[in-house]
Amino acid sequence: MLKFKKKPVNLSGGILEMFTGSDALVSVSVVLLGFFVATLIIIIIGRNPGGMYQAILQVVTGFDLRRGTHNMRYVGEWLVSSVPLILCGFSMAFAARTGLFNIGAEGQFVAGLTTAQIIALYFPQIPVFHWIIAVLGAILAGAAWGGIVGFFKARFKVSEVVATIMMNYIALYIHRILTLRIPGSNTFRTPDFPKTASIASPMLASLTNGSRLNYSLYFTLAAIFIYWIIMGKTRLGFSLRATGLNKDAAFYGGISVNTSITVAMAIAGAFAGLAGASVSLGVFSFGRILPVLEGYGFDGIAVALVGNSTAVGTALAGLLFGMLKSAQPLMQSRQIPKEITAIIMGLIVVFISLRAGVRLLIDWQMKEKARRSTERVSAEQDGGN
Repeated sequence: MLKFKKKPVNLSGGILEMFTGSDALVSVSVVLLGFFVATLIIIIIGRNPGGMYQAILQVVTGFDLRRGTHNMRYVGEWLVSSVPLILCGFSMAFAARTGLFNIGAEGQFVAGLTTAQIIALYFPQIPVFHWIIAVLGAILAGAAWGGIVGFFKARFKVSEVVATIMMNYIALYIHRILTLRIPGSNTFRTPDFPKTASIASPMLASLTNGSRLNYSLYFTLAAIFIYWIIMGKTRLGFSLRATGLNKDAAFYGGISVNTSITVAMAIAGAFAGLAGASVSLGVFSFGRILPVLEGYGFDGIAVALVGNSTAVGTALAGLLFGMLKSAQPLMQSRQIPKEITAIIMGLIVVFISLRAGVRLLIDWQMKEKARRSTERVSAEQDGGN
């Protein structure tokens, strides 16, 4: 009677291998590593790291373990802080999928914020229509600001890194020139917006106990869906991804590389412009005159890196960074230096930059597990024979 020897089973295959070797697990690993190092730092300076985690829990759930109370306002403010980070993260991520490094989300954010404020102050005060036009104007302004860089990159091979850095400061000083000329403005703010320009949501504010949560939450959810649809389900997304992977191959495949670059930067700018409108019309009741760049665009670079430039990943990374920013005052009330959140975010970005090394470590661990599993299966088979 013939006996057929079974082949050793490779337990590293299948879903387990796919998940363990994925970029998602690498991102989760570096986030946990960042928190671990921050915990050690807190212990070294003689503080209780439990205070940091209590503050984070309060931000995410509203529960205050010290007092045994619950307040949804903390959750609402967390989401408010996360919205511009997610949208500016999309600005960086969308360009990155086309092989571009968009450092200009900050300038695109300022362009959107400035346009939204001007429309809010000067457009006819028609309910609903007023804020819709202001938001659309901000999106178009951001798209134009990003599209300019894309055009120069495609037409004249100008480095998008240099161009976007310069465009950030051009946007800031144009913003100051325009807003300081608004009658009734001082060096800090413009007159109050009319109520018709506000994107405040009484329902969301009520659900979160009077927080500043507004319609920008819905805009962000729509942006996540649009990003996912464009990149994963459309011919435009295929063209952009192909351009990002290999411009020469995309060109010989019939894809207009120059068009892809320009369109990618324009869409990236549109996301940042929407972030500008979300902050200016949703968080404040007046127009602000920015003395310096706010930093949302630069934070968006870190958000996109942690989120692997995917729709869901970037959104989760934005929530993470928004959580850390919202937890700062709560940490201070627990004797934890608020700077620890900046340390965590910095560590996460540093560790993400070492992604290749982390992935090699994970792959090595999986191979060791597979080897041990194979040896065990072989031993069992030999014993059975």
